[in-house]
Amino acid sequence: MSPLSSIPAYSPGLLQQIDRLPGVNDDVAAIPSALPSATPTDSNSFSSLLGKLVSEVNAQQQTAGATVNALQSGANVPLHQAVISMQEASVSFQLMVEVRNRLLESYQEIMRMQM
Repeated sequence: MSPLSSIPAYSPGLLQQIDRLPGVNDDVAAIPSALPSATPTDSNSFSSLLGKLVSEVNAQQQTAGATVNALQSGANVPLHQAVISMQEASVSFQLMVEVRNRLLESYQEIMRMQM
């Protein structure tokens, strides 16, 4: 028995089943609209997409910093909320670094190609 036989086949209703699972948020539905279209325009180019992603990571870092500062100053901020915002910012930053690394590796691979 091959290891691939244990993977369920894709069915059209699979995405609807996933959407109904508890904990799945609406951010997943926004992913296709964030991807560049087949005909890039100035507002939807690759560089503007990367700039938008970097600014979102920066906003998460600032939110986490503000939450920690509020916690330290004695504001009514639950400890778990501060930890969650710090972890979200950390994970998004790690993702951004990995995307940058993959893009750099792809660029270097293209430059090594013989023409």
